[in-house]
Amino acid sequence: MKTFGDQAYHFFNQLRIKEALPKGIKCLLPFKDTEVQKVNQLFFKKYYNDHQVRKMIIGINPGRFGAGVTGINFTDPVNCARVLKIENTFEKRSELSSNFIYKVIDSLGGPEVFFSTFFITSVSPIGFTLDNKNLNYYDNKTLQSQLNEFIVQSLKTQLKFGIDRKAVYCLGEGKNYKFISELNNRYSFFEKIVPLAHPRYIMQYKRKELESYIEYYLTVLQEN
Repeated sequence: MKTFGDQAYHFFNQLRIKEALPKGIKCLLPFKDTEVQKVNQLFFKKYYNDHQVRKMIIGINPGRFGAGVTGINFTDPVNCARVLKIENTFEKRSELSSNFIYKVIDSLGGPEVFFSTFFITSVSPIGFTLDNKNLNYYDNKTLQSQLNEFIVQSLKTQLKFGIDRKAVYCLGEGKNYKFISELNNRYSFFEKIVPLAHPRYIMQYKRKELESYIEYYLTVLQEN
């Protein structure tokens, strides 16, 4: 039986979009890069080399300075090297959402403890750009419609890794939460969806309340 990490690595490594995307929109597909493949093999071997059941935390889609570079959700090259202790040759550029998530990870006991309990992914495991800027899957209705089947199949595959379906933690209290809720109404993926303010929103607009948001995350993640 394949480990959680083996299944996850295979899933991310084979990701592709078959449909023709709306004009100007490009995919972020870092797994084509051999350095990304190496880093992810090390990551999943180090933190997911078991058959434990984990809780899912689900974001929007990878961004061009985090998972769009490293292939690891909410992990920029800096945190990949500094916190996960996985050396890499990526440009050491920091990313706001990654910094918040790793503050939460540190507060919960560090990466070994955190990743033994949680698995972070995204509604669309593939990221997108438009005019060299990040694009959320829901910001273009044509794109969202085209991705619907891909998203459903991606979730179904990831649930087979060993996911606790009692609750899923949704990063984003607005459009992302609405979309996941609508999907869940149709497919009953989870018993409960728990919305959390998105890390990017917190770091960009609520920085003065950072510690309060970290405490809130800790409370929610430990209670549900």
